[in-house]
Amino acid sequence: MEFQYQKTGYYFAQVASGLEELAAAELKSLGATQVKQRFRGLYFAGDKKCLYGINYGSRLLTRVLAPILSFDCHSTKYLYKTALDIPWEELFTPDQTFAIFAQVSNSNISHSKYASLKLKDAIVDRFRDKLRRRPNVDAKYPDIWFNLHIENNRAVISLDTSGSSLHRRGYRLDSVEAPMQETLAAALISLSDWQGNNILLDPMCGSGTLPAEAYMSLTKLPSGYFRKSFGFEKLPDFNRGIWTRLRKDMNAAFQTSDQVPIQASDIDPSALRVAKRNLGHLPGGEHIYTHRKDYQHIEIAEGATLIMNPPYGIRLKRGQDLSDFYKNLGDWLKHNCQGCTAYIYFGDRKYLKNIGLRPEWKKPLMNGGLDGRFAKFDIF
Repeated sequence: MEFQYQKTGYYFAQVASGLEELAAAELKSLGATQVKQRFRGLYFAGDKKCLYGINYGSRLLTRVLAPILSFDCHSTKYLYKTALDIPWEELFTPDQTFAIFAQVSNSNISHSKYASLKLKDAIVDRFRDKLRRRPNVDAKYPDIWFNLHIENNRAVISLDTSGSSLHRRGYRLDSVEAPMQETLAAALISLSDWQGNNILLDPMCGSGTLPAEAYMSLTKLPSGYFRKSFGFEKLPDFNRGIWTRLRKDMNAAFQTSDQVPIQASDIDPSALRVAKRNLGHLPGGEHIYTHRKDYQHIEIAEGATLIMNPPYGIRLKRGQDLSDFYKNLGDWLKHNCQGCTAYIYFGDRKYLKNIGLRPEWKKPLMNGGLDGRFAKFDIF
């Protein structure tokens, strides 16, 4: 059977809310064409090389889906019947595990878990009918992921070509409480327009995600460098030769030195140990300068770019008021960071008013369900 993505050459890239414009530009830079924005993602066209490169190189996308079949769907009975006719045995074997993640909206089928269950039943029954054996479900670490999306009674069944969320880079060996997601950190670096021409400092680095993403962007280290496998390797038309050559070429673009213009600091010794371990896992990342200091005691390089994700609620005692903390942070920026540019992510946007500085711009960006704001401040 020729699946839908093979007929159309179209794929769907999932992306966090607020990152669509950045992600569209990134997709085009990675070779995608006909990029069109949709809710929670972007449709795009591309060949095999493009698909593999987007999965290996995207810093902003969450997943890339290859549509298998689209159809009108007004009941779980019809969902099951239609899915039963899909030749699942051409995509994986009964010795492999699978999992399904589903979303439904504005449809007769209103429960995503039940829709997922009916799709699972169809897959299992198809294998029983054809091969007299069935694959097992592994909800955490399956060999292959499928996506079911039903909106306005229109269903799309897709194979996840990423294999798992692309934000899981693999360099994070340890973590602090409520860390920033890697894709959001990459977006903040992109929005800062930092190109490595001056020092970039994260004075509240936590587990080191912002410095890590800045380093990967600066050195052109592919975001998928540490990943062992991708979902596109399960596609029936997967070309290992194209993938091997592409990965080699993208890895060859990586360039670093022992003079890395990135600094990471934190007052918490346990957080700094985590950051040093994570940053040191990156090839050449041991050259990122790390030091334990209260941000108020850091010597700021002239013309530096500061980028930070200060503590907010979840990362401190719940309900704790941080008004004074943000006021002190704003005072420190005004008196100690003249000539610098500061970019601050406010996990709780209400604290923007406490910083005492007028932002040049602010952008709404989500992080783990939090409706945060990212703001730029020129310090004169």
